[in-house]
Amino acid sequence: MQLWTNFLDWLTSDDGWRITSGAIIPFVAILLAGIIAAAIGRGSAKRIVALSDRDIRFAAVTALVSAARKAAVWNTLPAPEQHHVEHLIGEADTRVRLLSTPGAALAADWAAHEIFDMKKNAVSFSFQAEQSLAVFRDRLIEWQAHPSRAKRLFKNDLEAWAYDDSPSDRELVNQQQAWASQQAVDTPAFSAPADDIYSTAGAKDKA
Repeated sequence: MQLWTNFLDWLTSDDGWRITSGAIIPFVAILLAGIIAAAIGRGSAKRIVALSDRDIRFAAVTALVSAARKAAVWNTLPAPEQHHVEHLIGEADTRVRLLSTPGAALAADWAAHEIFDMKKNAVSFSFQAEQSLAVFRDRLIEWQAHPSRAKRLFKNDLEAWAYDDSPSDRELVNQQQAWASQQAVDTPAFSAPADDIYSTAGAKDKA
């Protein structure tokens, strides 16, 4: 108790006040300012990282949707463009898998299965492919906005597909791709208009 009394007496003395106002108060103020600045800087850094992650995630999802849009009309694409689209699909899939967003692997697996089905159905079920594309786009946009919902959005479908997938499906798609490639080869690059043919034949007759 005596020590506390002595401390208070010293603190209220001229020497005590001079040390307090000249050293202790400035030190505490600088310390508080540093803590506040660090908190503000950390908050700003977190916001910048969050915005960057959102932009990267948005770009990856956009690339995947663009690739799926091509897959929905797979049978109308010439063979060279199909090879190019395959490259785009692989690149978009990799970009999604590299995301640090929760559920990125689930989203990529789900998207790969959906794109495969779109390519398979594009030959004779174009309306179904368009419907699948709309669902595909909406589901990925919802995941992009709310990554924590990945399990609800994708996991149930993936588990159901694991039981339903048939080995013959991929063989069917390979046959369809081969057929589309053959059609592209067999289609003439240019056919002369009928008028030009008749005019040429007439010129030969006159000669």
